[in-house]
Amino acid sequence: MPRPRNKADLIIAANTNYDKLIALIEKRTDAEKNTTYDFSGDEKKKEAHWRRDKNLRDVLMHLNEWHLLLLEWIKNRENGSNKPFLLEGYNWKTYGDMNLLFYNRCQNVSEEEALKRFMDSHKRVMEALDTFSEEELFTNTYYSWVGGSCIGSYFISVTSSHYDWAMKKMKAHQKSCKSK
Repeated sequence: MPRPRNKADLIIAANTNYDKLIALIEKRTDAEKNTTYDFSGDEKKKEAHWRRDKNLRDVLMHLNEWHLLLLEWIKNRENGSNKPFLLEGYNWKTYGDMNLLFYNRCQNVSEEEALKRFMDSHKRVMEALDTFSEEELFTNTYYSWVGGSCIGSYFISVTSSHYDWAMKKMKAHQKSCKSK
């Protein structure tokens, strides 16, 4: 699916990948549910997230946390603040450490609760998306606090693109389980 360039395509991409992700979750085998994610044998999977996430809960909570970042950040539109997107103390060079913070603070959440939170935050992100016009979403520098980009790119990143990332991880886990 090509990167969305307008609001309608963004909504379609986000909901399509969300539906695909939910379907993939629902079709997991017992082996996939009960086997820890382990990609250490695949030398192509070098990024930190391949080592970080150990199960579906970790993936879902990661998605949920990024939804919450976006929801908090878009409050800038309402209150005129210039709050950065990432948590205080983090930047785009250190966001991996922020992801580790998310991972650590979500370890006591059940998979069932993680799925519930993810589904709820997706709904809230889509409701927030609906409040933006096409111009607001896809005009660079429409909002000064976006920093030269367009807010639509952030919606794409935390929805369709991130859901694609999650599905790739789940499919790699699925493949790993079948090979054992």
